[in-house]
Amino acid sequence: MSDTLPDDELEPIEILTLPLDAWHRAKGGRMVEFAGYHMPVQYDGIMAEHLWTRENAGLFDVSHMGQLTFTGTGTGPGVVPALEALMPADIAGLALNRARYSLLLDDEGGILDDLMLTRQADEQVYMVVNGATKYDDIGHMIERLPDEVTLNLMEDHALLALQGPKAVDALVRLIPGVEKMVFMQAGAFDWNGHALWISRSGYTGEDGFEISVPGDAVEALADALVAQPEVKPIGLGARDSLRLEAGLPLYGHDLDPTTTPVMADLGFALFKRRREAGDFPGAARILAEREGGAATKRVGLLVDGRQPVREGAAVVDAAGAAIGRVTSGGFAPSVGAPIAMAYVPAALAAPGTAVQLSQRGKVHHATVAAMPFVPHRYFRGVK
Repeated sequence: MSDTLPDDELEPIEILTLPLDAWHRAKGGRMVEFAGYHMPVQYDGIMAEHLWTRENAGLFDVSHMGQLTFTGTGTGPGVVPALEALMPADIAGLALNRARYSLLLDDEGGILDDLMLTRQADEQVYMVVNGATKYDDIGHMIERLPDEVTLNLMEDHALLALQGPKAVDALVRLIPGVEKMVFMQAGAFDWNGHALWISRSGYTGEDGFEISVPGDAVEALADALVAQPEVKPIGLGARDSLRLEAGLPLYGHDLDPTTTPVMADLGFALFKRRREAGDFPGAARILAEREGGAATKRVGLLVDGRQPVREGAAVVDAAGAAIGRVTSGGFAPSVGAPIAMAYVPAALAAPGTAVQLSQRGKVHHATVAAMPFVPHRYFRGVK
């Protein structure tokens, strides 16, 4: 006997709205469901929005992401060792107001999420996790954090990302001082009496900023930003094509619990002190893969022709047997050709290697390419 309910008896899943929901709709945003929220996929068109961001500045609403703070009491093990027990980041060596990319790992070294964290004070860390996984992340961490560490989900805050080569020109008119920050630096700022937390970071490969803002002030800030001549609102579609060109993985697609940092080509997130101590989850497996190589590896692909190859396509051998999988793919406006990310056997991971892809019964030819497909343009300071 089935224990499932008929479709007409299933409770509908509630789709949540962002603080800027009405704002997006008024701007012509076409709304779709993503990570449990209504979010704008595009306004003027993905291609136009992508190229505008590469040349000017795009405003993205990423308020679906989970903004967390971790605060210690000053007794017990403290925030830093508590978080280091969950991920391979060197948080102890992170200067105040500096950000770092890291990975939440399970006990076997699988990736539960990728995240950004910032050292706000000796006993306070700010963290941004993916929207689709934030509640699972919180549950996982709460089970493992000591009582002396408090986790707070900042549900009353929105998160905006201003990305592109002219992002700094637009933002500095509203918030003087942001131009002094460099890539992966953060700080507290005031805008019209509202406390903002701003980092010089992003998910497009371009220079830019992520701005944590109280939810009741986000519409006014968004209006002020798009009033700048360099800035237009940009949707999820261009966010995806921009990050793909930048070679940045998307959790739930290019990363999941079946992948390890070595398989995902994220070895830079394994810090030397932590490797030497071997004291992070899954360290034995991950360090063995780092030493001997993983069986499969995430690579970039340049696809022949004009037709994109999408997530779910198979990497196949000469006999047509599946030996890998495409995890992200699409047409790259700045490259002018279709590109993809895939997991392939280690023997095929070198740039220049020819591979075959199978999508809906059709074979496509591709070449393994170094990532990023478009050079990163992060601001690291005046040369």
